[in-house]
Amino acid sequence: KRQVSTQSTGEKVLTKSTLSQQVLSAKYAVRGELVIRATALEKRLKSGETLPFKRITYCNIGNPQELGQQPISFFRQVISLIENPTLLTKPEISHIYPADAIERAKSYLSYLRGGTGAYSHSAGMEIVRREVADFIRRRDGISDEDYTSYENIFLSDGASPSVQAGIRLLCRSPTDGLCIPIPQYPLYSASIPLYGGSPIHYYLNEEKGWTLEIEELSRAVTEARAKGITPRGLVVINPGNPTGQCLDVENMRRIIEFCHKERIVLMADEVYQENVYVKETKTWHSFKKVLWEMGDKYRKDFELLSYHSISKGFIGECGKRGGYCELTNIDPEVMDEYYKLASINLCPNTIGQLIVGLMVNPPKAGTESYATYVQETEAIYNSLKRRAKLVCETLSHLEGVSCQPSEGAMYAFPKITLSPKAVEAATKAGKNADAFYCLELLENTGICVVPGSGFLQKEGTWHFRTTFLPKEDHLTEVLEEMKRFHQKFMDKYR
Repeated sequence: KRQVSTQSTGEKVLTKSTLSQQVLSAKYAVRGELVIRATALEKRLKSGETLPFKRITYCNIGNPQELGQQPISFFRQVISLIENPTLLTKPEISHIYPADAIERAKSYLSYLRGGTGAYSHSAGMEIVRREVADFIRRRDGISDEDYTSYENIFLSDGASPSVQAGIRLLCRSPTDGLCIPIPQYPLYSASIPLYGGSPIHYYLNEEKGWTLEIEELSRAVTEARAKGITPRGLVVINPGNPTGQCLDVENMRRIIEFCHKERIVLMADEVYQENVYVKETKTWHSFKKVLWEMGDKYRKDFELLSYHSISKGFIGECGKRGGYCELTNIDPEVMDEYYKLASINLCPNTIGQLIVGLMVNPPKAGTESYATYVQETEAIYNSLKRRAKLVCETLSHLEGVSCQPSEGAMYAFPKITLSPKAVEAATKAGKNADAFYCLELLENTGICVVPGSGFLQKEGTWHFRTTFLPKEDHLTEVLEEMKRFHQKFMDKYR
């Protein structure tokens, strides 16, 4: 019989000092110190305490529905019928739901053995993966059957788990590196060390609209190799987060050529592909399409991981957690290992999978829901376009602030010039200067943004990221509060 010790040292087994260094080194700024403080302030407001503001405005993360964006009606209609299929037996249902929503719900239910409460295939439902493959062909205007296959598509709980799966495959040890843009989305800077790799920083050129320059990529790769780090992957976020730039086709071709020459896998984060606000001058292209059009030299063996999500675009279904990864020209044995990783988590959540299907296969012209779908999506897109312009122009007019136009995505990333006195005050408070500014903004206005140091930035510069997701009337108030605060802050630290 096994003896159980009755002695206790009084010490916990799990303490911060006994945690994995990989966990301790991971940082995720968009849910960091500022948000924790904002949540505490919000609780004080709800308790009836009087503060300098009446509400917290969370501009720290791309979470559209939290800030008032309404869900797409067709998506919610279909999901509600799937979740409560007894509604389909009611004779009055045809007077409540559009015919195409009823038809789609029945179609999905015919593939769901056990409904949404049962596990699906570990790679995701085949019907949805086929819809994704069809969408990719339509989106890119390439009907060739060899262009894509549902068997190369893996659904996931948002794009983030797919990105992390790619990082796990690429990073064998700290001597393996992934090239990430600076500024970057903290998912990458947090996950790469968490899974045992090393981040390799390449800097976007802010003065040229956050452009990605091949010479800078070459510098980053050369310096990494000199340090004994093998570059295994290159992350490109297009449109950019937090920077909002959209790549042109020639730039994308040069990136593909660079990766091919250097034997680097390209990870294309394309979750903001519907959020492009300069369509008159720039057309968004997928790396998949550009690769295909470059001919057999690239289309047959160039390794590409492409990501998309239901959280962004005009859908904003962040909490439903749905996304996908398409694996292009990946070795079959590696595909088996990717499937193994997916199997460990059993399957993505079924509702998120179904909304991926609805995203890539929305109502078609001539169906009952089409007009409403177009009206809703166009209203959201046009409003986002107006808000992007308003935020960037307003911030650019503030003293010591410059803000590149947001060509896409959901954010502005202004650069702020802070006085030596402000930097000194931040140092005394034990903060980076931009974090100090953002905390002061929060404490005085209730507006929660993210300091640029959370995304990494060029040495000696300070930034912050803000979404432009508050509804237009609220956004106007937010910007007025920002203007008042900024002027007081600048005057205080002259």
